[in-house]
Amino acid sequence: MKTMGLDVGEKTIGVAISDGLGWTAQGITTIKWTEPDFETAIAPLKELIDEHEVSKVVIGLPKNMNGTVGPRGEASKEFGQQLEKAFQLPIVYWDERLTTMAAERILLNADVSRKKRKKVIDKMAASIILQSYLDANQ
Repeated sequence: MKTMGLDVGEKTIGVAISDGLGWTAQGITTIKWTEPDFETAIAPLKELIDEHEVSKVVIGLPKNMNGTVGPRGEASKEFGQQLEKAFQLPIVYWDERLTTMAAERILLNADVSRKKRKKVIDKMAASIILQSYLDANQ
């Protein structure tokens, strides 16, 4: 069974999947959705959960630098509650502070154009969130 990592934004959800042993994370796609309408994300998430035999979901929890949870963090928690209700999977919230910045830095260092960065930044952020979780729980 695999673990899915999600970077939930207002318009897109970056998706990453672990390998079967839970050692590595791989960004696989970005889902377009209309927040807060969870229904717009159900079908693509169900397809990925079934295809990859997902047994757990790690959702990036955006926190303020002082550790408090702001509006985006609350939106991520609401998304997680809807996900848990829809798929009966355990949900883990993982501190995602600075993951998008880290993903951006990696892509800049790889000399990826701005247009291409925009297309992959969310799934890369999901991959960083998931890999951080996997590393901390091995």
